[in-house]
Order: sequence, then C-alpha cells, then structure tokens
Amino acid sequence: MTVKPEWLRVKAPQWQRVGKVKDILRDLALNTVCEEASCPNIGECFNAGTATFLIMGPACTRACPYCDIDFEKKPQPLDPTEPQRLAEAVRRLRLNHVVITSVNRDDLSDGGASQFVGCIQAIREVSPQTTIEVLIPDLCANWDALATILQAQPEVLNHNTETVPRLYRRVRPQGDYDRSLELLRRSRTLAASVYTKSGLMVGLGETDTEIRQVMQDLRAVNCDILTLGQYLQPSQKHLKIDSFIAPEQFDAWREYGESLGFLQVVSSPLTRSSYHAEQVRELMQRYPR
Repeated sequence: MTVKPEWLRVKAPQWQRVGKVKDILRDLALNTVCEEASCPNIGECFNAGTATFLIMGPACTRACPYCDIDFEKKPQPLDPTEPQRLAEAVRRLRLNHVVITSVNRDDLSDGGASQFVGCIQAIREVSPQTTIEVLIPDLCANWDALATILQAQPEVLNHNTETVPRLYRRVRPQGDYDRSLELLRRSRTLAASVYTKSGLMVGLGETDTEIRQVMQDLRAVNCDILTLGQYLQPSQKHLKIDSFIAPEQFDAWREYGESLGFLQVVSSPLTRSSYHAEQVRELMQRYPR
C-alpha cells in the first residue's frame, strides 16, 4: 500500500473515551460505520462521544471495490429490536446529533426504509431534542421507499454520489450516477424542509474539471451540503489509490462549492460523509426552514 503523506496522519485517540463509546456499542450489540469501514477519524469522533450507526448490517448486498464493509449475497433478516437499542445508545451517549447509515439491502423490497423509520421514531421517543441525519443507499430507485423515510422527518437526508460518472463502472459498479442525482432531487421535492447532503471521494483518477461538474450537478438538484475527502485504500484487495490530493486543492474545491451556493462544504483530506456532522445544528440556525 502507498505511503501516506504527512497531512493524512491522525493524532492518537484518547483511548479512555474511545473505550467508553465502544463499551456502550458492544453492550447494545450495535454496529458503527466508524469501525466497519475503517474510518481514519474514529479516534476523534469517539473522543467527542459521536458515532455513525450502521443499521441492517454488518454485511452488504453490494461489493463495491473501495469499501471495507463485508459482502453477503443473502444477509440476515432485520432485527426488530435494533431501533430501540440504537435509541438507547443515543440516550446513553447524550448525543445532540446522530447519523444513521446502512448497508445496501437490495434483498428487501423497500431497501430497508422501514428500518430507518423505526430508528428515527425510536430516537424521537427517548431523545426528542436530538437532530437526526440519515445516510441512505439508492434504494434501487424505489421512490415510495424514499418517501417513507422522508415522512419520518429526519433533519438531514444524505446520499453519496461517491465519484465522478466516468469512474462509476470501476468504483461503484452497481450504482448509477443519474439515479443518485434523482434521489437527491426527489428528496427536496418531497420534503422541502429537509436538508440534503452528498459526498465525494477523490484520489481515484478523477480530474478537477470532473469534480467541479459533479458539484454543479448536485447544486442543480438543490443539494445543500457537500463533503469531499481523500479515498484511502482499506487493504491490498481493495481499489488502489491513484493519487493523494493536496490540502490546497481541497480548499479550492470548498471555495468553488461555496460560490455555487452550497450551504456548507466540508472539504479536507480526512473528511468523511459524517465527519463533523454535528455542525448541521449551527447550519439549521443560520438557514432555518
């Protein structure tokens, strides 16, 4: 694996705080994308008492070559106790903002929309002041399933475009760029008060021009929030890194995104979809709906 540049090195976490979060997750038998996807920010986020919960997993029905989540063609049935266990973790961790994501569950007729709704409702019952962000798969273009999730009124609906259209066949072979844009477009139409969000990985061979075009495409469907971060190869069997992008380029993308009208652009080498997601509460105060 390629040696990482200096700007991709992270501080060692304070393991006492990390251990407390892990203990709660283990006690409640919950998965986090922080652990399953080998996120480089796990120390910082766990130190802050935040986590991105991974529901309906840990195995995924898609085998994207960049992702460190396990593939399983026929995953386990949904656990009806998962929403209550997740809500209890939110209560114990005293989270002001929570991110719920999931593996792809293409084996389910609604893609798992009902489980997202169950988790949102369970959190609302025990911690009504907590703002909720859902990071959802493309649901195989089941727009009724999307409407079901939005009717539960999460504050943020996040769906990642991941990469530029030219690289989809190699990076995201079971995804579809236009379908992802359509999901974000429909989200704003179905629930105008919900903030929409998307994210991109870079360093896979895309060009600056292609990234800027995706940013334009996202603004054309009224996407509010954008994250851009460096792709890191989880292991030798995963998709190789084409290049490490310098921090200055991330700054340039952030400035360009802001000029396009995104309400927030989080752009840095270590940015991930839910990195500093709690900042959305400040964004909601600045741009109320």
